[in-house]
Amino acid sequence: MTPPSFNVARFLRESAERVPEHCAVRYPQGRNPDGSIRYTELTFSELDRVTAGTADYFKSLGIGAGTRTLLMARPGLDLILCAFALFRIAAVPVAIDPGMGLKSFLRCVQNTAPEALVGIPLAHWIRRIFFKKFSSVKISATVGTRTFSDEIEKRSRRETCDREIVPAPADRLAAILFTSGSTGAPKGVCYTHGMFDAQREIVRDFYGIRPGEIDLPLLPIFALFNPALGMTTVTPEMNPSKPASLDPEKIVRAIRQNSVTNSFGSPILWRKIAEYCEARNETLPTVRRILCAGTAVPPSLMKLLKKVLPNAEIHSPYGATENLPVSDISASEVLSATGTLTEHGRGTCTGKILPQNRVRIIPVCDKAVETFDDVSVLPTGTPGEICVCGPTTTREYFNNIPATRAAKIFDRSDGSVWHRMGDVGYIDAEGKLWFLGRKAERVETAAGTLFTESCEPIFNTHPNVFRSALIGLGKRGNETPAVVVELRPGTPKNRHAAILNDLQKLAETSETTRAIKRFFIFPKKFPVDVRHNAKIHRLTLKKHYEK
Repeated sequence: MTPPSFNVARFLRESAERVPEHCAVRYPQGRNPDGSIRYTELTFSELDRVTAGTADYFKSLGIGAGTRTLLMARPGLDLILCAFALFRIAAVPVAIDPGMGLKSFLRCVQNTAPEALVGIPLAHWIRRIFFKKFSSVKISATVGTRTFSDEIEKRSRRETCDREIVPAPADRLAAILFTSGSTGAPKGVCYTHGMFDAQREIVRDFYGIRPGEIDLPLLPIFALFNPALGMTTVTPEMNPSKPASLDPEKIVRAIRQNSVTNSFGSPILWRKIAEYCEARNETLPTVRRILCAGTAVPPSLMKLLKKVLPNAEIHSPYGATENLPVSDISASEVLSATGTLTEHGRGTCTGKILPQNRVRIIPVCDKAVETFDDVSVLPTGTPGEICVCGPTTTREYFNNIPATRAAKIFDRSDGSVWHRMGDVGYIDAEGKLWFLGRKAERVETAAGTLFTESCEPIFNTHPNVFRSALIGLGKRGNETPAVVVELRPGTPKNRHAAILNDLQKLAETSETTRAIKRFFIFPKKFPVDVRHNAKIHRLTLKKHYEK
């Protein structure tokens, strides 16, 4: 009996067979005379055909099953086309965030030693300039050009075009996706076809996504879910390497013009969009579902989103590149129950743990833990490090044994591998998971340990504070806690002294923050991660104020 194939490329073919004439991808090509966005689109049937032609072309170059292929294509059609073509032949796409900085990017390239490069012309220029870092690359293909498009169109129409989807077992490496590196060096996460398969099923069923929906992905990598879910992808007009620079007018126009029903984006992006709509007294009634993640979503933002998205449920999924999703909470639950607790120092509730996952809390530890025989599991309500095991839990980092040992725990009872999230939290009596902050960003004072998500929401309630950051000055174990705030745009400088005084008073309202006596107003925008532009680089702020 032939074993089942878990190759995720099969989902695109299934969509092409089920809804061949339904639009799969819609990407902007300028403006019409009336100011509306001019789109070019492909149906699922056309996308499947062109993907087959692209896979046939890659095979002709020597790319095949297992070939690690650095993928540097533009978001939208090219990214979807190339990724599914590589999946189709069981090659292994390597995806690295373009905005992480050249030094980190080149380190990631060298670490994965890709055998092929599929990228836009700029990617090939970078390869020529830093040829030593790309010494492993033996095969190259330039995408995003007229020559490439003509070649693919020609091949996709040939009767001799190889349209096979190479069978892939569940444990075969499907892709290497790099973490954002917000609290350390970016690491290559190994995804198998079985993990992608499970992730698609969980996302589809938990959020009730149905074929025919229209998605506007504000994080490009999430566009890859859409062909497998039968959703139309509308490519947003934004710079993927600088997502926080997006123009909300363009996003709102795209949502209205395409009757978008679904979108994934970080809190910083959705705040810009929501505030734009609120200022114009506009709503976006077609949107049914928002997934807002990348960092904790403040209750105030959820309240604003409910106002401008009257027919949508706002979800905040919790997880990481190594395991997503772990749990989920809706705006309705936050605004009716947990939000008040968050603003009083309890942490951020991430909701019920998805039934496919298991979560354990262990004592906070910076050392590797080989098995659960080496560590205790903490009881309900006790804060500690969050560990997760489920069908989407990745087992290792590519070519990085030290990082794998530091982040994975082996369970001898059933042979499973658990991922240490690098986050601190607890499970309450109702089985809900609460997030207290990143383990690396905890502040250890002589009197005890403070966590970012216990402290910062208290200060974020101040009307002039856009966001805040808890930092520890000095050496761990004897740190002096301090809070740095980024003020809302337009806050006058003559208000600064009064704001600092207000922050001190806020600190005294809670036992959690009473020990904090030092406050700073950061003169610019906080340093943040490149992927979501939402995760604050608190360790960078710590270095700034320790100078």
